[in-house]
Amino acid sequence: MARTAPFDQYIEQYEQWFRDYRAIYESELAALAQIIRPGLASLEVGVGSGLFAEPLGIPQGLEPSTVMAARARERGIKVDQGTAEALPYEDGSFDLTLMVTAICFVDDPSATARELFRVLKPGGRAVMGFVDQDSPLGEVYETFKEQNVFYKDATFYGADEVTTLLTRVGFELLSVRQTVFGMLDEIGEVQGVRAGHGEGGFVVIEAVKP
Repeated sequence: MARTAPFDQYIEQYEQWFRDYRAIYESELAALAQIIRPGLASLEVGVGSGLFAEPLGIPQGLEPSTVMAARARERGIKVDQGTAEALPYEDGSFDLTLMVTAICFVDDPSATARELFRVLKPGGRAVMGFVDQDSPLGEVYETFKEQNVFYKDATFYGADEVTTLLTRVGFELLSVRQTVFGMLDEIGEVQGVRAGHGEGGFVVIEAVKP
């Protein structure tokens, strides 16, 4: 069952976070922009309100929350309703799929990985951006998630876990990069992107379908 209730109910609070922590948001966008180029047949799974799809030039999204989907459409994204475990698209439909923090809200991550693999063309790439549970910031998120209206029902994963999830269904790993170093309230400027994982709170994994 899709975990949509807090996103339906608190969309303004959700979007305010990105305004309050603008430097972190822009750091995450910068990490993703190193990989994602406009002009591809791209899909963001769990597109939310379109805060990543719009600036990254991703024209299409899938979203289970009706409220979030409506806001993404206002931003010019073509949004279908549905869940990551059962993507409503034909095999080999896309050049690229993106998920940003959405992996921690799916009910079946293995089914999600299989579906991403299925809807990508050969040579297509799956890009996953998420809070790395194995980073210092990820440990804080895990400790205090019960106090967060959005993350209290989330399941956080480490970078190695997500890599294994993808390679198990046939993906080949291309790159791992990280950003958001330090605690949220200490970050006032856009940060750089480094290779690897474990230090940055936000990690981006890029994998290819052979």
